Amino acid sequence: MSELKVISQHAGTVLVGQLAVMAFGVADTVIAGRYSDEALAALSVGSALYISVYVGLIGIVQALLPIWAEMLGARRHEAVGRSLRQSMYLCGFVVVAGMAALLFPGPLLRWAQVPELMREEVQQYLTVLAFAFAPSLLFRIYSTFNQALGKPLLVTWLQVGALLVKIPLSIWLVAGGAGVDPMGAVGCAWATLIVNYLLLALVMLMLRTQALYQPYRIWRRMERPDWSQIGHFARLGIPGGLAYLVEVTSFTLMALFIARLGTVASASHQIASSVAAVLYMMPLSMAIACSARVSFWIGAGRPDYAKRVVLLGLKLTGLAALALGTVISMAGPLLASWYSGNPEIVALASALLVWVAFYHVADAIQALTAFLLRCYRITLAPLALYGVLLWGLGLLGGYRLTYGGMAGQAATQSAASFWIASTLAIGLVAACFLVLLWHAVRRSLRVPQAA
Repeated sequence: MSELKVISQHAGTVLVGQLAVMAFGVADTVIAGRYSDEALAALSVGSALYISVYVGLIGIVQALLPIWAEMLGARRHEAVGRSLRQSMYLCGFVVVAGMAALLFPGPLLRWAQVPELMREEVQQYLTVLAFAFAPSLLFRIYSTFNQALGKPLLVTWLQVGALLVKIPLSIWLVAGGAGVDPMGAVGCAWATLIVNYLLLALVMLMLRTQALYQPYRIWRRMERPDWSQIGHFARLGIPGGLAYLVEVTSFTLMALFIARLGTVASASHQIASSVAAVLYMMPLSMAIACSARVSFWIGAGRPDYAKRVVLLGLKLTGLAALALGTVISMAGPLLASWYSGNPEIVALASALLVWVAFYHVADAIQALTAFLLRCYRITLAPLALYGVLLWGLGLLGGYRLTYGGMAGQAATQSAASFWIASTLAIGLVAACFLVLLWHAVRRSLRVPQAA
């Protein structure tokens, strides 16, 4: 089977599943927006905080993908099973950190000057999601394991099925009915918690019954912590997780800062960020498929094949990003009207979606190259670039433009300023990552490989 077909099938399957997951958030945004503008604004702030914590911490787990894919390339099947069991110890540390951050968000909400009327609902929303964090992280490990195997179909079926449960459950709990009082944005969190535990139960059943997992001896007795292996996970995963954290918080902290501009600005930004997050699923799916394949060939001692996958992934991702960006820039008003019936929110969101289109093209390239750099064990340089450009130029630059003014210009008091600065920053990140990746690929071809 050609690399194009392998990558296309893998990425396409992952994309369907990722879109189902993103539909969780999109559905919540639409349901909350139709319920009330206040619920939508609270959801915007609460989901921004949750995503910042969640994505930053699952970045540590996502780093296991190239490790497991390399083991498969070297045909070390039982070693994959041992590594999966050891990852449970790492998962325990991550769960504790995630729950602590979600249960005590008060200082961050006060620092971001989130309005007092919104703060109580946001705190209730995050408290419920704190108890949904553990099953969600365990499902992510299962998903990463399947992606490393090149077998994401089971994960996709579970994600699509979960969506079919999540939507009616969110509608019921947000608006109330059948003896349940309306919960607003908090109802979305309760629906997420219920679905996450259902998914975890199905995952345990799959691992027990599917023949696909038998060669890896997953259900052997749990070994004591292998601190050397856990340390290897951490050396690759922690910089990767921090890079995710910087990337996501540079994006989601915009929601906290924009909340100062009022409900209309906050709700409009939530629509724009929701569309951007859906668009991100395309490069994310390509990145997962390509990184699994690149790591497989590195483990098999064929860096020349890995290079072919890198070039193919860049071409496919770039073309798809340009096509999607064009569609979004033209269909902005229509998309915004799907989320809200408020004409003022629709008008502002439509303007933001033009910048979302430009942002997506650069974001797609940097997402793919970030994953591929981890295959070559390059994590510290991307972390530094994210910090300087995304936090420094993107987030701080947008804040100065919006609230303080810059270069003799008065403060804009506009959410668009954050998107303009972030688009410039993510474009520079993509350019730097391309240079790093090209040097990594060339270096791998010069180093003798053991088959």
